[in-house]
Amino acid sequence: MSEIQKFVYDFTEGNKDLKDLLGGKGANLAEMTKLGLPVPPGFTITTEACKVYLESGAEPVALRDEVSAHLDALEQRMGKQLGQPDNPLLVSVRSGAKFSMPGMMDTVLNIGLSDKSVQGLAKQAGDERFAWDSYRRLIQMFGKTVLGVDGELFEEALDKAKELKKVTVDTDLEAADLKKLVTTFKKIVKKETGRDFPQDPREQMDLAIKAVFDSWNGDRAKLYRRQERIPHDLGTAVNVCSMVFGNLGPDSGTGVAFTRDPASGHQGVYGDYLQNAQGEDVVAGIRNTVPLAELESIDKKSYDQLMQIMETLENHYKDLCDIEFTIERGQLWMLQTRVGKRTAGAAFRIATQLVDQGLIDEAEALQRVTGAQLAQLMFPRFDDSAKVEQVGRGIAASPGAAVGKAVFDSYTAVKWSRSGEKVILIRRETNPDDLDGMIAAEGILTSRGGKTSHAAVVARGMGKTCVCGAEELEVDTKRRRMTVPGGHVVEEGDLISIDGSSGKVYLGEVPVVPSPVVEYFEGRMHAGADDADELVQAVHRIMAFADRKRSLRVRANADNAEDALRARRFGAQGIGLCRTEHMFLGDRRELVERLILADTDTEREESLKALLPLQRKDFVELFSAMDGLPVTVRLLDPPLHEFLPDITELSVRVALAESRKDANENDLRLLQAVHRLHEQNPMLGLRGVRLGLVIPGLFTMQVRAIAEAAAERKNAKGDPRAEIMIPLVGTVQELEIVREEADQVIAEVEAATGTELKLAIGTMIELPRAALTAGQIAEAAEFFSFGTNDLTQTVWGFSRDDVEASFFTAYLEKGIFGVSPFETIDKDGVGSLVKAAVKAGRETRPDLKLGVCGEHGGDPESVHFFHEVGLDYVSCSPFRIPVARLEAGRAASQSEGSDHR
Repeated sequence: MSEIQKFVYDFTEGNKDLKDLLGGKGANLAEMTKLGLPVPPGFTITTEACKVYLESGAEPVALRDEVSAHLDALEQRMGKQLGQPDNPLLVSVRSGAKFSMPGMMDTVLNIGLSDKSVQGLAKQAGDERFAWDSYRRLIQMFGKTVLGVDGELFEEALDKAKELKKVTVDTDLEAADLKKLVTTFKKIVKKETGRDFPQDPREQMDLAIKAVFDSWNGDRAKLYRRQERIPHDLGTAVNVCSMVFGNLGPDSGTGVAFTRDPASGHQGVYGDYLQNAQGEDVVAGIRNTVPLAELESIDKKSYDQLMQIMETLENHYKDLCDIEFTIERGQLWMLQTRVGKRTAGAAFRIATQLVDQGLIDEAEALQRVTGAQLAQLMFPRFDDSAKVEQVGRGIAASPGAAVGKAVFDSYTAVKWSRSGEKVILIRRETNPDDLDGMIAAEGILTSRGGKTSHAAVVARGMGKTCVCGAEELEVDTKRRRMTVPGGHVVEEGDLISIDGSSGKVYLGEVPVVPSPVVEYFEGRMHAGADDADELVQAVHRIMAFADRKRSLRVRANADNAEDALRARRFGAQGIGLCRTEHMFLGDRRELVERLILADTDTEREESLKALLPLQRKDFVELFSAMDGLPVTVRLLDPPLHEFLPDITELSVRVALAESRKDANENDLRLLQAVHRLHEQNPMLGLRGVRLGLVIPGLFTMQVRAIAEAAAERKNAKGDPRAEIMIPLVGTVQELEIVREEADQVIAEVEAATGTELKLAIGTMIELPRAALTAGQIAEAAEFFSFGTNDLTQTVWGFSRDDVEASFFTAYLEKGIFGVSPFETIDKDGVGSLVKAAVKAGRETRPDLKLGVCGEHGGDPESVHFFHEVGLDYVSCSPFRIPVARLEAGRAASQSEGSDHR
């Protein structure tokens, strides 16, 4: 007999390791309860219940009875009944997915209030104003999130009530004002939904639970998951928690605290506190908070207890913790804790701090940072020496230097961004409905809210520059303008700059300079120096951890000595891809054109003879720059059209010349040749190995140049380690023919120079057929390098230049792609071919060297995949080398941890 599935867990039953089942919030509430911290009693409805609901459209049959049993137990424990007129129990219903999705799903507070129980709450609390304030909040939240009423209608009614009272904040409204507001809110509900606001407390709770389930598939939640790459099939848990009240007067309040500064990583007292308020007031940013440190003078007992709890939680979780709390008439309650989102710089600093404190080891430190965060730290910053016009300053919520045109709503931000404009989204405060605009913008600026407001939390999670709470800036979203001190008006479309590291706001475009992290990688800043930036020190240490851990080597895609030297400074361990076609652009293009169009052997040999010394010089410089490290040279692989005149332009030129009767004989000959060689799809035409086989002497010239350059370096006491790569091979016979010619040329150079050359010859695996016949191809290849750009194109049947501009945006928005397959490797399709080729290749040749040189070589998620399938190295552009090094170390560390488990 199968065990009956359990859908509801009391807070006393779970722990922090049950996030899959209880969601992050529920698991952490259970963990705090287990630690003996003051958590209001409650229970969690599991993600499994949500999955059943979403799949079937109905709650599990057993759920109602389970909820009733846990509600009964909660009522007995609290000595109150849900919505009881004289002594009401009130509860909150909150979402809580496995991964934090701040503000993206629904929450309803004060459930259980009705026309009858509001009187009981007033009597119970001895505060009529508090009771009616709580009731109007319930109707407002319930109306918007459960019944689908436009939230602006409630806001407008609240603003009107404050205008009538001639006050600016809602705390100045008295009980009578709030009672009238409740009546107004109920009328709004009736008008917009056709039904009265529900008075039955159990109906309120059941509807709220369903609304939380439904919010998992809300537009903003789906958009956030796509942005953060959170799986869509996890579902959300629902937490039903007995209410504690921060809006009971000046000895009550609510706040958010961090055990370290989420913006910088520094230790200290960080967070926001708001007296006489409920939690939503803080995160929504609708009232400006006071710094958490001020709580010490407001309520020292609660402050001291909070500091002790924060230390307990950080030591227990061994990480920065983000905490929500409420003080009810001097009694501290913990409402939530989670491992806090942080900026990229804070992530690196905190990881090394925790190592120094002995809380985590180096392997764990690598898991606390990401390549994406390192990439953020390499972005430029504002030039401190530039002449600037500062017009405001807010809270530095998420670092970075962002410049763009001012826009005042999300729709415009998205629209202008899609047209290629860089924009800064300016709002009084953001809410979850602004998510698409926040994603589109370069940065976010708000005049309200603090480090724990919606804008700050979401921006940090996305790595987006953000300045919050710039109070001196008057934002008028309706007139699409912002007034700055001194009366200057910033209209929509005006350029502004915001500095998320300092909180400063500037008019116009501020110039940028390289980040100190890039200067460190370039060798212009030494991490051991006394004046080295604290962040640089942290990055240096983390990179050292990664380099010690990783088994994947990291090479560079570089086509000249300058790029090679830069790559070496960034930590490259060789060149994984030198694209020789890039050496023939510019002044040499005419020589290649003559070679391709040659009618006779003599013309072709003359062109090759002219190209040989130029190629040899290229390779000598490259081998010198990377002396002692491998350099993989890909033989010529251009689509022919890149080296021939544009057929349309040439046709027009010839036609005009003929009309003037002064046609150029060379142009006429050239046009005939271009017509003869014209291809409908050049990327799938005469290129790569096909070009080498069709144009005699082309590849042998290049092989000779490589061999002669290697001999020259070797005779000059250098240590050249050249590898020759044949592109676009689809069958082993192609490789065998080219290899035979190459081996002959190398032998001739060895004989002529008296130098022994060990030049490995391999191929790119960039066609599905090559991957499927890798076992055969390995018989003639000493190495494979996966060209994942072309492999992705040929597996998917995509022409990259066309599809990215035409329908990729729609595919991403519809969730067909979580991310572009050109950005992160498609593990199921392209990845399967890579795995198959690795297995077959090594079965044929156990010592086969394997690498990847497509753009995926620098993508964090893809690097982990390449580690898993057993490649020897990845190759990427010079500026992505640090990211690849870090992710290779993280991948090795994760594998090690999995093996131990």
